[in-house]
Amino acid sequence: MESIILIVHILLALGIIGFVMLQQGKGADAGASFGGGASQTVFGSSGSGNFLSRSTAILATVFFITSLALAVYASQKAKSVTDLGIPSEEVIEKLEQDTPVVEEYAPSSDAPELDASVSDEPAVEKPAN
Repeated sequence: MESIILIVHILLALGIIGFVMLQQGKGADAGASFGGGASQTVFGSSGSGNFLSRSTAILATVFFITSLALAVYASQKAKSVTDLGIPSEEVIEKLEQDTPVVEEYAPSSDAPELDASVSDEPAVEKPAN
């Protein structure tokens, strides 16, 4: 259900962007008084103001409703700290008791001794003076 609301929410956002981009600005009416623009509208000579304004308002209302629904879902998922994956103090203590302690490595007596003169660095010859 949450994914359906999220998809609808994204589509509504794109729809609002589209309808806002189609609307004319406040200064566009001044040019229409000189005879331009009124006959070139897709929605007739009355203009597209009513249709686009109402459509944008409806889309914005549904967008706010889906925003609230998503907020409710998110708050239900994170009701307590245990829902976030953080273990409680009891669980941490239990894990500390059950975890074996690793002792420091001590070579056994039958293991061969490493030569101290052998190193990982390449040998560099010193120039003779």
